[in-house]
Amino acid sequence: MTQNTDLPSDLLPTAVRQFLVAHIARDADTASSFLAEDAVIVDQDETFRNREETHAFLRDAGSEFEYTTEQIGAHRVDDTHWVVTVRLEGTFPGGVAELDYRFALRDDLIAELVIANHPA
Repeated sequence: MTQNTDLPSDLLPTAVRQFLVAHIARDADTASSFLAEDAVIVDQDETFRNREETHAFLRDAGSEFEYTTEQIGAHRVDDTHWVVTVRLEGTFPGGVAELDYRFALRDDLIAELVIANHPA
């Protein structure tokens, strides 16, 4: 059963919450520590698999731009799936983006992360 209620970040699973803190701080080493060994990240239809690829993505994504990140929404889909919506503002083309970070958890780690445009 889908629960589309907005949640404060302190009610998100620890792995999701701590991943986001590290990712926003651009700390790829710490963010990677919340990923399962075989984690998959999908961003802009590009897929990154395994520790090496996902870590490189987390290290390099958006590094050519200056931007701020603000969590503007979050909800639980089911026991293992969570969605966090963030708003980015910065020097990238368009200057503003709202993205959904769709997390799938396994054994208290992030098994999959899909980053996609938030539906208008």
